[in-house]
Amino acid sequence: MNSAPPQTKLNDSDFQEFLQLQQHQAESIAQATNWQDKYRQLMQLSKQMTKFAPSLQHDDALVQGCESKAWVYHRKLGNKHYFIADSEARIVKGLIALLLLACQGKTTEELQRFDARDHFHYLGLEGQLSPSRANGLYALVNTIQAAAAC
Repeated sequence: MNSAPPQTKLNDSDFQEFLQLQQHQAESIAQATNWQDKYRQLMQLSKQMTKFAPSLQHDDALVQGCESKAWVYHRKLGNKHYFIADSEARIVKGLIALLLLACQGKTTEELQRFDARDHFHYLGLEGQLSPSRANGLYALVNTIQAAAAC
């Protein structure tokens, strides 16, 4: 079982970037008819996310079970949860962005009910991910859900 990501002392503005990602980007990926279009859009989405400074690339923020290095931080504001994340791999970073779009600003109950398999099936990505990439993605989901449970 994954442990929860560390709570951060980052400013609220550090979490705003992910709130500004538009839901229409996920819809565009869902509507793309072939893997090449979906892949291109994932790459574009990953470029919109800011790369973590080395000071945020701590081992305690690493997602366990991800083949590529991925870091996630959590902040709870009121009864809602917010996350920032990054990865050294661009495709993983695009997948993280899609996951954050689905999970950002949700309550504990909403995050516990979130089904990543259904979400990525809806986006048309379920069968496109290698087993190791899918396992890493589900490890990130487990990390997010563990944070919500704390």
